[in-house]
Amino acid sequence: MLSDNDIKRIIEAGLDKKADYVEVYIEEHNARSVSLLNSKVIRSGSVFDSGIGIRLMSGVNTVYVYSNDFSIESLIRLASDAADSLKDSNSSVDFKLSNSVRTEPFIVVKDPLLVAKSTQVDFLREASDYALGYNPLITQVSSSLVSEDRLSRIINSKGINKEEMQSRVRLTFSTIATQGNEKQTGRVSPGWQQGYEVIENYPLKEKAKSCCDQAIRMVSAGYAPSGMMPVILCNGFGGVIFHEACGHALEATSVGIGNSCFKDKIGHQIASSCVSARDNARIKGEWGSYYTDDEGNDSSDLLLIENGICRNYLVDELGSRRMGMPVTGCSRRQDYSYAPTSRMSNTYIEAGNEKPGDIISDTEYGLYCADMGGGSVDTSTGEFNFAVNEAYIIRDGKICEPVRGATLIGKGQEVLMNIDRVADDLELAAGVCGSLSGGVPVTVGQPTIRVSKILVGGRK
Repeated sequence: MLSDNDIKRIIEAGLDKKADYVEVYIEEHNARSVSLLNSKVIRSGSVFDSGIGIRLMSGVNTVYVYSNDFSIESLIRLASDAADSLKDSNSSVDFKLSNSVRTEPFIVVKDPLLVAKSTQVDFLREASDYALGYNPLITQVSSSLVSEDRLSRIINSKGINKEEMQSRVRLTFSTIATQGNEKQTGRVSPGWQQGYEVIENYPLKEKAKSCCDQAIRMVSAGYAPSGMMPVILCNGFGGVIFHEACGHALEATSVGIGNSCFKDKIGHQIASSCVSARDNARIKGEWGSYYTDDEGNDSSDLLLIENGICRNYLVDELGSRRMGMPVTGCSRRQDYSYAPTSRMSNTYIEAGNEKPGDIISDTEYGLYCADMGGGSVDTSTGEFNFAVNEAYIIRDGKICEPVRGATLIGKGQEVLMNIDRVADDLELAAGVCGSLSGGVPVTVGQPTIRVSKILVGGRK
């Protein structure tokens, strides 16, 4: 689409106007999706998009422009005009375009974009029919399958010239149980950086039953109590609290501008000594994985917290300039229309040595959170609140009656310090994270953990 000489001319157009860094990002994106409601197809589509983004920096001043027009003269003019809005830099950049390097992609056995949509519909419909006939309380069943290929190329004035192909597939299945005016939902939404072979081996009918059971239990449940109490967070998607309330505060996006509760905490204790956490973008097949970040840097397996001590931040190019720290291969963007910034990938609390059953049996009274919902976080203070989709009262060391309407309220740094038990059952779960550079695939995770005290919002 663009020759190496064309790209060189674009970068030189920016550098000629005194930018000290110019980056060109080229992307092609193919996606297909199919959605069912109560076993009927309600949406089916395919999308192809391509574009180019150009970012220029002078110190920590930055400008980003993008276009779908690949004509070389218009792109040179775009880069030159963008550079005019920057403050002049006194530095001189000796730029030489290196040979392109293509990252080896994660293994895809069967490209989902080549699988007939009728095959995908039949797969979803079988589970949907099963759920609709499972119990009269199940009044709605939704399912969808989304697959995409993303080819990106990153070239910058540092000499980076890399290309990577990513293929992802995500399945969502949800049920709604209705009883009177009350409605409750059961949901699973796994995702992988693999091909359609992972869908063929996924036990969707078994998961559909679990969704039905969850919705039915919760629709007849009483309300959760309120007050300060011990809370046990189930493994897997329970890790969304760490991701939102703690992980974002470790990104240079907030740390670099002094808007993080973990600013200047490298080498300091920010969590209980039983807590270690990582951001590992190199787990094969995981939803949030990648080999090359969206600035062309190699991704990393980054230790964020070690036995309670803060060891690293997630640092991108702009964050590196602001903080005087090396980049960590964590720069990401939704697509070419967004400038990249520091983002998480597969972020999780590491497994401990205890058994989940022992943690539960050693808890006299508290709340067991089996499935977390959405929430909100202020990274500058760490304050958060999260809804709990599925919860149970713990009484005398046993999981007892289900309760609904629970909300967890607190500060990320306090929760980290109050984690006193960590099990050995680490599990990861797929999600999508929204931030300055758009929505990107991420994985959250943790083993079963106990927070010794946290404020639970509910009803007395």
